[in-house]
Amino acid sequence: MRFEEFYIGQEFKTKSLRLSKDDIIRFASEFDPQYMHLNEDKAKQGRFNGIIASGIQTLAVSFKLWVETGIYGDEVIAGTSMNNIRFIKPVYPGDELYILVKVTELREKRNETGLVTVLLTTFNEKEEVVFEGELTALIRK
Repeated sequence: MRFEEFYIGQEFKTKSLRLSKDDIIRFASEFDPQYMHLNEDKAKQGRFNGIIASGIQTLAVSFKLWVETGIYGDEVIAGTSMNNIRFIKPVYPGDELYILVKVTELREKRNETGLVTVLLTTFNEKEEVVFEGELTALIRK
């Protein structure tokens, strides 16, 4: 979509994605090798009673699902910022995540572009919010 096609309050919903224990361990092994993501026995003794997904993985899945909607299409030039990132609830193996995306700010720029800020709110299959974050992208007019 072009910049001028967005409006404040506009909402989108993504498809969903289920995270398996293997997905969580594979991601954490490479990007966040902490016990609560990798060591099932130790994680069971901790506050979450088992392995949980890395917050970074939750953020990455949220971004992936948003991008895969195709809303930005070829009009996106680049992401410019992520703000107010909040990991609200743990994501467990088997959780199915989807994202509600709401346009919260529009700023026109020079050179036929504008900044679109969206709030990504990620839910699990129980309709619990597990993640929120603002994403701003430079979009062609």
